Amino acid sequence: MLRHRAGSLRGILNGVDTTVWNPASDPALAAPYAANRLAAKRENKRALQQEMGLDVVADRPLFGVISRLTHQKGLDLVLTLGEGITHLPAQLVLLGSGDKKMEAGFSELAHRFPGQIAVKLGFDEALAHRIEAGADSFLMPSRFEPCGLNQMYSLRYGTPPIVRATGGLADTVVDVAEDTLADKTANGFVIHDATPHTLWLALERATRCWHDRKLWQRIQQNGMRRDSSWEHAAHEYVNLYRDAIAARA
Repeated sequence: MLRHRAGSLRGILNGVDTTVWNPASDPALAAPYAANRLAAKRENKRALQQEMGLDVVADRPLFGVISRLTHQKGLDLVLTLGEGITHLPAQLVLLGSGDKKMEAGFSELAHRFPGQIAVKLGFDEALAHRIEAGADSFLMPSRFEPCGLNQMYSLRYGTPPIVRATGGLADTVVDVAEDTLADKTANGFVIHDATPHTLWLALERATRCWHDRKLWQRIQQNGMRRDSSWEHAAHEYVNLYRDAIAARA
């Protein structure tokens, strides 16, 4: 039936509550910031490093994860690359719970690499906000994702996401390339295969871009200026209902 009616189907992305998820006024953050005040984001990184027991350093990127620890979310790929992340060099902070083997695996990584990998099992809403603000880049290599919200939070918080091209991730994250930088749509890093090697190449690419501060700021600002509000999504619903009514007239 879905194939038969494919011409009538339409996808509408979720919206973000822009009052709750707003780096300029978020009470959970160490310092407010905006697209034209990105220097203050570094204060949130230092605060997050201190809170999570990471080395307080500014010379390497900090990758963030907030997720259910499941095969769907591709967190097994991140777990496989955990040790390698420390050699980029980069840091990793993870908040989540789920598969017990993954929980044990990430906890073991944090134990082996103190100061470089930090893990908190469970969920903490305020900490989730601080990770979005304090991380340099957000990892979301999902195998499937109908829409997803964390990549949109990340864009809003100037934390370019690394995602797999599936579902809503493919609809919201635009890969960094010459043409997308030129038209000011580049806002993250996109992989197409759910393999550790492919994700590793994206991590390397993101790290190289991060070290180019002017380039990184362009990518951050592109994401922060994207309209992910419910106001935008609501207009899409209104248009859908109007079209449906017109089709029945």
